[in-house]
Amino acid sequence: MSVQSITVGLGARSYDIVIGEALLDQAGERLAPLLSRPRVFVVTDRNVRRAQGGRLKKALNSAGIAVETVALAPGEASKSLRRLEGLLNRFAELGVERADLIVAFGGGVVGDLAGFAAAVWQRGCRFAQIPTTLLAQVDSAVGGKTAVNIAAGKNLAGAFHQPAIVLADLDALATLPDREMRAGYAEIVKYGALGDTAFFDWLERHGPDVLARSPQALMRAVRRCCEMKAAIVAADEREGGARALLNFGHTFGHALEAAAGFSDRLLHGEAVAAGLGLAFDFSAAEGLCERSDAARLKSHLHAAGLPAGIEGPAAVGATADTLFARMRVDKKSSGGAMTLILARRIGEAFVAQGVDESRLLRFLETKTVERA
Repeated sequence: MSVQSITVGLGARSYDIVIGEALLDQAGERLAPLLSRPRVFVVTDRNVRRAQGGRLKKALNSAGIAVETVALAPGEASKSLRRLEGLLNRFAELGVERADLIVAFGGGVVGDLAGFAAAVWQRGCRFAQIPTTLLAQVDSAVGGKTAVNIAAGKNLAGAFHQPAIVLADLDALATLPDREMRAGYAEIVKYGALGDTAFFDWLERHGPDVLARSPQALMRAVRRCCEMKAAIVAADEREGGARALLNFGHTFGHALEAAAGFSDRLLHGEAVAAGLGLAFDFSAAEGLCERSDAARLKSHLHAAGLPAGIEGPAAVGATADTLFARMRVDKKSSGGAMTLILARRIGEAFVAQGVDESRLLRFLETKTVERA
């Protein structure tokens, strides 16, 4: 399979997303041009270090690059201010300089935390993303959003800080648990649902191939998601307009994640899937889209083994009032008014500003009653 590259066009800060097989084995030659000295600082988690760390270190050492590794506990709980402080103190101990390169090697949690640490270390240090989960490869590793969670909500403390390169090695997905593959697939569905009907049609036919890790299906899915995100980020880097569409399903999903205590009880992708189903159901309830579109979207999520509402792992026991309160502190809110990403149909999402909060609360009440 050929290696394919997509450029995120941001002028002097443009960078490539490189997608293909065996990219970990090429990491040394691909990262070397970015280095001020032959030394990198890898931030990963213990599971990724055990499964893939030796391969990355060998590739870097073969290119004459020394490696310092910091391995975190896996899971959403590591995306905290306490872990951020610990990571920054570790950078100080290792002598990380502003011109050095930090490598985020793992899934979305590692990418968000390491990227935020790079953004604030000595007022800004470069970093590279080497995502090892499907979710990170199709979404979180691209676009420069970095953050940690606080008690009030998910990703409320963070910074926009673009990577210098993204290396998406499809081989790295071979060791990914099936549950993590399904969670990543939710973000793939999001891209079809928000802006590409033909891609959603393709997923209905080939989604099982993606989940089965077919190289050809993975390449097409990862490439299409990255193409869409690169175009949106280039047009709206700091989410002043169209980039908000990438949060489709996330306002509902983040509320569910918070209710689950940001734990492995509910993975981020599972929360996004549930949020997509809820966003389509609310859109249908408001007369914005056909109920058949909501049913079609939910049927596809269920076929992939994902929740499409407050069910399965997303049945976190939260009341409607609790979920509503979490949604009100979402980052997309403006002027005290709630903003949601809603749907007109599959393949056409839009930014709905000034959502009627009383109607949303009643909708959530029906969904929590259904769950009970």
